[in-house]
Amino acid sequence: MINNVVLVGRMTRDAELRYTPTNQAVATFTLAVNRNFKNQAGEREADFINIVIWRQQAENLANWAKKGTLLGVTGRIQTRNYDNPQGQRVYVTEVVADSFQILESRATREGGSAGFDQSYQASPASTFGATNAPQTPNFGRDESPFGQTNPMDISDDDLPF
Repeated sequence: MINNVVLVGRMTRDAELRYTPTNQAVATFTLAVNRNFKNQAGEREADFINIVIWRQQAENLANWAKKGTLLGVTGRIQTRNYDNPQGQRVYVTEVVADSFQILESRATREGGSAGFDQSYQASPASTFGATNAPQTPNFGRDESPFGQTNPMDISDDDLPF
């Protein structure tokens, strides 16, 4: 049987970190995952998926990921049930995460910049016919990183082909 889940979404709130009576860390949070299509009003909808993560991963998540953080989560779907105080049976479906990965830099999460230009604009010489090929970021420089000289001053006679 296969029960694998891979999700990418944003945390809707900070993770709630608790400890079991045997001192095992467990964190719960909700991940908002966009759907691949838009509704009739032209708006993109999202699914809000409850996630549980255990042990060291739970502590790491609670320390490093906050509300709004873009996360990748791998795990499995689990269903369970319990009787609430009113005597009703409650069924719960959730993802039990095996691992997570933060998918954006701290600077991006905090709204700052890391000190370099993150725009990727293609130049005709580097795209080889593609219209939107990414190019190396500028890193705040408008001049050549080698100064005013061109270290690649090569004549056709120097080429082996």
